[in-house]
Amino acid sequence: MSRAHPALLRALPFAAFVALAASGCSKDEPNPNAAPVSSSLAPAQPKTEAGKPYAVEAQGAKVSFTMDAPIEKIFGEADGSASGELFVDPEDVTRSTGLLKIDLDKLVIYQQKRADEKAEFGERTKSDLQNEHARDWLGIGKDVAEAERQKRRSIEFKLSKIETAGPKSVAGLTGAERTMKLDVTGDLRLNERTVPKKAELEVTFVMEGDKVAALRVKSTKPVAVNLDEHDVRPRNALGVILQKTADELTTLGKKVSKDAMVSLDFQAKPK
Repeated sequence: MSRAHPALLRALPFAAFVALAASGCSKDEPNPNAAPVSSSLAPAQPKTEAGKPYAVEAQGAKVSFTMDAPIEKIFGEADGSASGELFVDPEDVTRSTGLLKIDLDKLVIYQQKRADEKAEFGERTKSDLQNEHARDWLGIGKDVAEAERQKRRSIEFKLSKIETAGPKSVAGLTGAERTMKLDVTGDLRLNERTVPKKAELEVTFVMEGDKVAALRVKSTKPVAVNLDEHDVRPRNALGVILQKTADELTTLGKKVSKDAMVSLDFQAKPK
């Protein structure tokens, strides 16, 4: 494939960029920035006898991300995609554990574009072709073998550490709804790559008498997920890396950010 002029590449819409990349397939070369391949994360286990199980509810769950760049903004929404299990110790929430899963099959991509950095962004639109390409990049395209798709279909986040500057006990707060700000650390697995990640959460304990009837969890600050670390790169429908264009398209950083800023909002109830 002939070398494309950088100015042309910057002007290409996202779908056209992927179409150009598709003409340059080559072997699956290692990504030096990617984390090692890892297996699915193990289910969470309670740390204490007081840890009570709560099931994450898909209904009403909202997971979204944004990727900002000078001439194109990408938006992703995966409503109803959350599942998992939390073990919450109401006597000391910092001793709680959990495994959250996000189903990427529910992901829908939107975009806003403009001609250059001085122009106004256009309306938010949805392209079926762009959504198809996004699944290819994630290794869950329609032509990927089902066993391989299932390895990459879910994003997983497993809690390993919880910190708070306020009371640790739910009983230390009052009211029918008791809110805590928590800093959580854990392992984030996407595209078979696992990296440590921190998140800032607001957790509201919905009370019925002295018992927790439900949890509402939402991020107070988007979590930056680096695509390089998770080896999310241009791929064709079979999941083959479109490596030949990677060096040519170094201007992609100006086109679309390499960090997806992820936000979440979900509820969990006692099992």
